[in-house]
Amino acid sequence: MDYRKTNAPTTTMTRNMELLTKDTGNVYETVIIVGRRANQIAVDMKQELNKKLEEFASYTDNLEEVFENREQIEISKFYERLPKPTLIALQEFEEGKIYYRNPESPAAKSKI
Repeated sequence: MDYRKTNAPTTTMTRNMELLTKDTGNVYETVIIVGRRANQIAVDMKQELNKKLEEFASYTDNLEEVFENREQIEISKFYERLPKPTLIALQEFEEGKIYYRNPESPAAKSKI
């Protein structure tokens, strides 16, 4: 997923708990769903950032190279300005883009 094009806010905002728990019926279940999705997003973003920064990997310590590498600094700043994984996951949850299931729910047991 391209996290650069997300419309998630970059700052924390107040959320309506009734709307967040409408589908699950439980605040804690909603928190677990959003938390797990946020972990997935964080891993993806970290892998993407590490892949981009590998180009600049230097195995010799040269003080001049550290200060001259503006591209690496710009890439890092760009990823710092992106919305946090938790905010992206909350936005996805509100938009209904997260698929989840609870094997212990009555609806799941009736399907068996």
